[in-house]
Amino acid sequence: MTISIGAGFDGGNIEVLRCAGPDAIDLAIRRDAHSDFYQWFYFRLSGARGDACRVRITNCGGSAYPGGWPGYRAVVSHDRQHWTRTETDYAEGVLTIDVTPLTDSVWIAYFAPYSMERHHALIARIGQAPGVTTRVLGQTLDGQDLDCIDVGDGPLNVWLYARQHPGETMAEWWMEGVLDRLIDPDDAVAVALRARARFHIIPNMNPDGSRRGHLRTNAAGANLNREWAGPSLDRSPEVVHALAAMNATGVDFAMDVHGDEALPHNFIAGFEGIPNITDHQLTLLGDYKAILERLSPDFQTRVGYPPSAAGRANLTMSTNQIANRFGCLAMTLEMPFKDAAENPDPIAGWSPERSRILARGCLVALLELIDRLR
Repeated sequence: MTISIGAGFDGGNIEVLRCAGPDAIDLAIRRDAHSDFYQWFYFRLSGARGDACRVRITNCGGSAYPGGWPGYRAVVSHDRQHWTRTETDYAEGVLTIDVTPLTDSVWIAYFAPYSMERHHALIARIGQAPGVTTRVLGQTLDGQDLDCIDVGDGPLNVWLYARQHPGETMAEWWMEGVLDRLIDPDDAVAVALRARARFHIIPNMNPDGSRRGHLRTNAAGANLNREWAGPSLDRSPEVVHALAAMNATGVDFAMDVHGDEALPHNFIAGFEGIPNITDHQLTLLGDYKAILERLSPDFQTRVGYPPSAAGRANLTMSTNQIANRFGCLAMTLEMPFKDAAENPDPIAGWSPERSRILARGCLVALLELIDRLR
């Protein structure tokens, strides 16, 4: 059987430079459209059952975050349901992935993919739960729907949104964990949260980039998390629609969910440095992080991004813009592409399952301080 490489599917990204045998596979990651960003890869290796294959991705040295490759291991799956890590090495700009396929096809990716088909299945499944409303906030440049899920009857408005950077697929796996808990009628945490707040949840802020196999941008090459100070319909309609919906409800709590390429930790970045910052906001931010660290061994507060200096926060970023605009508690949750150093898993690394579990803990942490948000 002839060995082949393909990525012509939802979320796929790779270019074939050479495919001449199990140990002669050279590939390159395709750039995001209208952008120099690239790091996400997702492809299928066929025709090599039982062969020890060595796959070389040759342009990693010029990727968006080359510091993310040392210590990283790629994920593989034979059924696209269960993903495990495989031996991976990085040297001199080349990422080398070793895999021996157990079947005729194996899928290899930067992180466990979250396809647009799975996204639509999520919308359909969650939308059938009692008390849930699904709505379309608007359309993307490629004509896809920007979905929002509303659940809860309380007076507070909680906004959760993910995948501004589409290659950070752990963020939508996290969303599955949140949604599954929130709709559970027998979950006491969910019942209490639904009584206190109305949740507005955007599981995927960047459907176009997700389908195209981008790392960081939408169809126009815009980094959505640098568009919140002045989004436009011709460049960043996703942010226009989300911000309009937030303006309509107000925001008491917001979490923007991401993945970090380099740091092997789960952490939260705040809004320090915004012009309108208050002591109450800062106290709530510190308390939320401390609560989550107590609840989850996967979360830590020692390692993260350095806070901005007073008055120097970048208001084009959603967390800073929302905290400044609404005077609320807002934050960015970062999860690793690598394993979490605090609680490593040699088989799966950081994974969809652990992303979903962390999401459940995030809701418990929110419940502990939700009555202090106003």
